[in-house]
Amino acid sequence: MAKSKHYKMGVGIYYFNIKSGIQNIVISRAAKIDAINTFLMYKKVGKDAEWLGCWDGKRFQESTAPNLKDY
Repeated sequence: MAKSKHYKMGVGIYYFNIKSGIQNIVISRAAKIDAINTFLMYKKVGKDAEWLGCWDGKRFQESTAPNLKDY
């Protein structure tokens, strides 16, 4: 049985996952540039990171992953 989330996603917050073994760690940042820099740092060190995007209350917007060449 899947464990339920113990947090609520904030509207206008950027999210991404870090896959670590059997765990998925959800990381959030309020500012887009901070979220992109953190996401790219994890990718640069070889972590399996998945960009989710900006939560609008119902679904993720801006869900295309940032590219290291663009920043």
